[in-house]
Amino acid sequence: MSKWTKKIVLSALLSLAVGIGHAEKADSTKPTNIEADQGTADDVKQVRILIGNVVLTKGTLTMKAGRAVLTEDPQGYQFVTFWAAPGTLATFRQKRDGGPDLWVEGRAERVEYNDKTEIVKLYSKAKLTRLDGTKPTDEVEGPYISYDSRQELFIVHNQNTGESKPGAGRVKMVIQPSNNSVAPAPGK
Repeated sequence: MSKWTKKIVLSALLSLAVGIGHAEKADSTKPTNIEADQGTADDVKQVRILIGNVVLTKGTLTMKAGRAVLTEDPQGYQFVTFWAAPGTLATFRQKRDGGPDLWVEGRAERVEYNDKTEIVKLYSKAKLTRLDGTKPTDEVEGPYISYDSRQELFIVHNQNTGESKPGAGRVKMVIQPSNNSVAPAPGK
């Protein structure tokens, strides 16, 4: 990768990272609600297994998948792994602070959510979109995306393992112009 290309990619990543709003702060104090076609709960091991049309909501956070495993640590923090049903993708959607109708949503074959760190990891066929209402403002696609709502940062790699390797594939970003961009006058 040339020095110029590296600068462009770094600039794009930084502009995306700066513009991301935090996840809705109130979500961390909300209860976790889960619906599924079937489920088991092992209170000794703090493991819940959910199968079929799984829908998890926690405040404005909504996650959907074909199957999920939820574990809880001794401090009460939850870690959930979602797997897509055959022929579909697992999804998440969450309101962002900073405006009345700002959202982030993503999809992938596998989605992991860590309640303690508020990090969402998307594996395989991953896509993350920031929205202002229903209008996409930024989009990122790749084999792996990590979205940290607290640090206003997402990372995209060209491998499902969370690594990037030369020649292993490419990632894609679409960055819309900011609202304060002024179009040049005609003829200039």
